[in-house]
Amino acid sequence: MDIATVQPNPLRAGMRHARSVQPCVMVIFGATGDLTHRKLLPALYNLALEQPLPPQFSVVGVARRPFSNDDFRQQALDSINQFSRRRPVNQAVWETFSKGLYYHQSQFDDPEGYESLVELLKQIDEERGTLGNHIFYLATPPSFYPIIADHLSAAGLARRRRAEDDSKGYARIIVEKPFGHDLQSALALNKELNKAFSERQIYRIDHYLGKETVQNIMVLRFGNGIFEPIWNRRYVDNVQITVAETLGVEGRGDYYEEAGAMRDMVQNHMMQLLTLVGMEPPVNFDADAVRDEKVKVLRAIPPLMENEIAADTVRGQYGLGMIGGQPVKGYCEEKNVAPASKTETFVALKLFIENWRWAGVPFYLRTGKRLAKRTTEIAIQFKRPPYMLFRGTGADQLQPNVLSLRIQPNEGISLFFEAKVPGQEMHLRGVNMDFLYGSSFGVEPPEAYERLLLECMLGDSTLFTRIDETEYSWTLVDSIERAWAKLPASAIPQYEPGTWGPKEADALIERDGRTWRRL
Repeated sequence: MDIATVQPNPLRAGMRHARSVQPCVMVIFGATGDLTHRKLLPALYNLALEQPLPPQFSVVGVARRPFSNDDFRQQALDSINQFSRRRPVNQAVWETFSKGLYYHQSQFDDPEGYESLVELLKQIDEERGTLGNHIFYLATPPSFYPIIADHLSAAGLARRRRAEDDSKGYARIIVEKPFGHDLQSALALNKELNKAFSERQIYRIDHYLGKETVQNIMVLRFGNGIFEPIWNRRYVDNVQITVAETLGVEGRGDYYEEAGAMRDMVQNHMMQLLTLVGMEPPVNFDADAVRDEKVKVLRAIPPLMENEIAADTVRGQYGLGMIGGQPVKGYCEEKNVAPASKTETFVALKLFIENWRWAGVPFYLRTGKRLAKRTTEIAIQFKRPPYMLFRGTGADQLQPNVLSLRIQPNEGISLFFEAKVPGQEMHLRGVNMDFLYGSSFGVEPPEAYERLLLECMLGDSTLFTRIDETEYSWTLVDSIERAWAKLPASAIPQYEPGTWGPKEADALIERDGRTWRRL
């Protein structure tokens, strides 16, 4: 697509008016951890570089290591130099940004540490004019979430009673996935957080919702007259959502043993993608209006019955093999993984959204580690047209039209359709019409964490998960996990690294007369 053909979309202006960020302080618990190093500090620097952030913006890193402010600032500079998408560092911007970086050493369960944090925040509010606006980012293991929230409340930092009145400064809290291990633990965790913070103050982050293509799903559907009329059971044959990784568990065996592919990817990322594809048009683009429609999709997905599990779900686990010509360990040989582990590293599902729009349309989901390619894609496959007109031209071999949304890498949208090959005879061939964000707009899209952190500062929770979304997705996942627990160990076949998973996943879709997309 030529850049000259890209026109302004009035829907985009209606969705996101230009808004200014109030001065604020972001307090990062777990400030010396990998998430802060790789994602949060580079994202905040990039926001400062592109000037959505006011010069008063400040960061307080909280962790147990005996760092000084200068140590933390050096860590931030190292993080930016290594992981920022905008390099080399702009010295003028860095000097302004770094003046707002502070470090606070404390155990997460030490009341005295929170008392001294209160004093530090008062000092920053006065010296840098941050207006008492505080965002608390919990970049810690989930077991610390209720502990930190409870101590923030005891120290007077949660300000739950003034949740609807930000005139004296707001307090917001961001929590990372996983939000619970199942429905009961998610409800228990939310109950603990609600003792300190109201639902309006809680931002459950899912970085997939910050990706440009994910946000563009609503614009594609509701801002174009050619797609929404055919976005239904009359024209769509099936929907395929793929989240594939070439990496293994990468030293996170202890976490993965608890989560598995189902809890790690399906319950959050993939359910979010499914709801955006399946939702009805919201009445407007306010946070609750959008999330109301997403919840309706989740409510319309019936939990699988035990007799459906064997036919409509597949688990798998990667074994020993080769990736890129290099030998790789099998999952059970990974660090902190039980030698006889039955944890799944691959999942394939067939689900239905039982409502008027999608009745009878299967949604096929697959995700796994050590697969053939790193890619995330949503593919809308349309029904085949009648081919009587093309009899004798090879039309019986034609592929169905597919609209594919590439989330990562190479974010963009592709439409596959049939065209006539030049020549005297009637020969048809499939072709792609491609749109790439980078080449079409001439700018590099922001990282997901940049967008999500900015949205929290603006007080817009549209791209964050509401508690009822979490509850309904866990209800579905729990129904599958309970049934899996009753199946024999042989129900978890191994697959070779560098492939697209176990052969049982192919059988799941092929018995319906369909095949997985070639990616």
